[in-house]
Amino acid sequence: MAHHHAHSHADHGHGHAHAHAHDHSHGAGGSERKLLIAFVLTTLMLVAEAAGGLVSGSLALLADAGHMLVDALALLLAFLGARFAARPADARRTYGYGRIEVLAGFVNALTQFALVAFIVFEAVQRLFSPQPILSGVMLAVASLGLLANVFVLRLLHGHDPDDVNVAGASLHVLGDLLGSVAAVLAALAVRWLDWTWADPLLSILVSLLILRSAWSLLRRSGHILLEGTPDGLDLTEIEKALLTADPDITGVHHVHVWQVTAGSRMATLHAELQPGTDQARVLRALKTMLSERWRVGHATIQFDPGRCPDELEGCGKGRSHAR
Repeated sequence: MAHHHAHSHADHGHGHAHAHAHDHSHGAGGSERKLLIAFVLTTLMLVAEAAGGLVSGSLALLADAGHMLVDALALLLAFLGARFAARPADARRTYGYGRIEVLAGFVNALTQFALVAFIVFEAVQRLFSPQPILSGVMLAVASLGLLANVFVLRLLHGHDPDDVNVAGASLHVLGDLLGSVAAVLAALAVRWLDWTWADPLLSILVSLLILRSAWSLLRRSGHILLEGTPDGLDLTEIEKALLTADPDITGVHHVHVWQVTAGSRMATLHAELQPGTDQARVLRALKTMLSERWRVGHATIQFDPGRCPDELEGCGKGRSHAR
């Protein structure tokens, strides 16, 4: 039951966001199809860029192809994440498989760091001993890569801002786009100005861009995996607001808000009530406030008779708000 609540909410979020997307699709199916198309296109481009990089001797193309490889894996993981996330919960995984997409985002970010280390190492060597480059081949392949990336980025545009999965994929493709721009610029510099050093230098710039997006993704997915409070929510403020949900509430404590996966928020809390209060009414008031103000799809609420029974375990030391 809990799971149903969480998901109906998450799906609502997805549907809302996808109303702005190009194919006006609702829910996971739309993002699944987009991710699959993006994966196929990226894989084709990565093969072309790797071949082009080897033939022309361009590191910027190889860097972009390397980034696209991580990218293709990212899109594949994101696709599988979206596919598995839709699986129903079972007795062993009561929250379903939603977390797979968060794990995919986390693993993804880590692979980016390894890629950057390789590119920078290679580029530094090339700056000291420049290699000849066939700028014509390089320019043609880089331009093709740029067009493919613009198309894929437009395809993934307009996802739910809370969807770490598609956000991760989009970040990768944006990095790719910048990588392709760098490769085009490097090809022009080598072709018209004979600046062979522009190639490894721009591949280092691409690496810095990859690094920035990887760090952001690592932070966001790590925060969800650590059961962190969703961004933009202040627990102290939530506790104070919940006190005002009903005049019979005398105290609110043990408040936890977290996300199972991006967009599906859960909460647990304890509330102290005046003796003889209508608990059903207070329960409705609290759940309504949590849902409307903070988009919490599923809340578990405990009413404490007098003192909190957890005080024996040191509850008193925790955060507590009373009137």
